[in-house]
Amino acid sequence: MSAINGGISFWYATDGIPAPREPLPGDRTADVVIVGGGYTGLWTAYYLKKAAPFLDITVLESRFCGYGASGRNGGWLYNGIAGRDRYAKLHGQDSAVRLQRAMNDTVAEVVRVAAEESIDADIHQGGVLEVAYGPAQLARLKAFHHAEVTFGEKDRVLLGARETAERIRVSGAVGSTWTPHGARIHPVKLLKGLAAAVEALGVTVYESTPVTEIRPQHAVTPYGTVRAPYVLRCTEGFTASLKGQRRAWLPMNSSMIATEPLGPEVWDAIGWAGRETLGDMAHAYMYAQRTADDRIALGGRGVPYRFGSRTDNDGRTQPATIEALREILVRFFPQLAGVGISHAWSGVLGVPRDWCASVTLDRTTGLGWAGGYVGSGVATANLAARTLRDLIQRDSGQSGPTDLTALPWVDHKVRAWEPEPLRWLGVRGMYAAYRAADLRELRSPRVATDRVARVADRVAGRR
Repeated sequence: MSAINGGISFWYATDGIPAPREPLPGDRTADVVIVGGGYTGLWTAYYLKKAAPFLDITVLESRFCGYGASGRNGGWLYNGIAGRDRYAKLHGQDSAVRLQRAMNDTVAEVVRVAAEESIDADIHQGGVLEVAYGPAQLARLKAFHHAEVTFGEKDRVLLGARETAERIRVSGAVGSTWTPHGARIHPVKLLKGLAAAVEALGVTVYESTPVTEIRPQHAVTPYGTVRAPYVLRCTEGFTASLKGQRRAWLPMNSSMIATEPLGPEVWDAIGWAGRETLGDMAHAYMYAQRTADDRIALGGRGVPYRFGSRTDNDGRTQPATIEALREILVRFFPQLAGVGISHAWSGVLGVPRDWCASVTLDRTTGLGWAGGYVGSGVATANLAARTLRDLIQRDSGQSGPTDLTALPWVDHKVRAWEPEPLRWLGVRGMYAAYRAADLRELRSPRVATDRVARVADRVAGRR
């Protein structure tokens, strides 16, 4: 069976490309202009308009809403956030615990709004199961589990090999950790429903309108300029395309495959009745879900970065990457060796130099931004949007400080990525090191994390 390669993503193949909205017709003014029609931009428009219905809000999207990571991700609505450990070092453990609790609550918030707005996004709250295979991964998993409990996840559970198999029979799994703060979703159904809810509130959305430059009170496009006191950059992995932002956030590539629908006899062999989202403790980690139509959608890093911060063309994926993801699928579930891969696609996510997600509003210029989610954006974008709402309301005098504006990721500053070819060499070398370390760990009885992976973490700025 030949896979459909690209076409944005499998999620659009099942739900269809949306009817196009009109581009910006010329110069406009607004109270708030939001650049980017993905989760961050749409959630921000949603919460701002709900809080202050009188605001004139405009969203500008270069292709169509959900063209980027919001329409291509693995459908993991979960409580992970990039940079929490660093924030603990910078601001103290209590601040990081508050950030983690806010993320725990965010999963429930997305589910709540989806129900309130009648958005059927195939949401199933089965939690997140992360497995280990081999001694080194098991040691990391136990350390990870302990850290999560330390940051306030008292409802997280550590499972042995037998208990793991009772949930999902991953071949060779020796243990796992499970949190209830996670759900499987259909990313595009959530995105389309959110876009419809935003427009119903009176927000204006223009598509096919690439913003080429953001400056104070101006969002510049080929069709005109939108002027507003607040200009919010919500472009995540596509940030490098903006003038002056080439080295701000690196567009990291991630790729996915989806199997053909699997029959009841296959699911009897695999288990997965709880429809948990599934991950592992590899350095070049994988992520997967059991879809509503009984496929497995599985992802990981393919070609991790394209020279010059280039992004892909409509999600097309290299054959070698598709084969590598298939190998992971079969290693996890050997009974799927003959199963067809129906779809393959890729997308980019935003990675700051210190791997920390952040939210900022510059009160002197009115420029704001949120992102750098490093692959955890489905839920984090919602928390970022509510935080941007509170920052704007505080700055405009509509409210005072809130619990969200006091979180440690607010106004975090990070240095730029190195110029080319250094960042291309560094990222490609880092993931080559991670893959090599994963192979050595699989073949070794040693408990310690591979030394090369530890060095790669330090060089990359992840530790």
